[in-house]
Amino acid sequence: MHELSLAEHILQLIEEAAHQQQFTQVEKVQLEIGQLACVERESLHFFFDIVKKDTLAHEAKLEILEIAGQGICNQCHQSISVNSYVTACPHCGSYAVAIIAGEEMRIYALEVK
Repeated sequence: MHELSLAEHILQLIEEAAHQQQFTQVEKVQLEIGQLACVERESLHFFFDIVKKDTLAHEAKLEILEIAGQGICNQCHQSISVNSYVTACPHCGSYAVAIIAGEEMRIYALEVK
């Protein structure tokens, strides 16, 4: 259910940007969300549609771009793709993998008027 607070925070960031950059309407919000970020995308869409009503983003379309999980094996130092926090290195079999990408969430772009 933390997707509601995420949607509210996204809207707050949009409103702050609108104040600073003096735009009055948002047509599209593009987010980058890591594969490992523990965000339920459908719930985020649902809650964003609710919180954007009667705001400058009331017509905005939410677009989510997924960032793949990546890690580095602490044993053999190889860069690997990861899709969970418990991933064995395909090169050496070690589970000592440091996550370096895939946990992030950020507003990538806004289309505004």
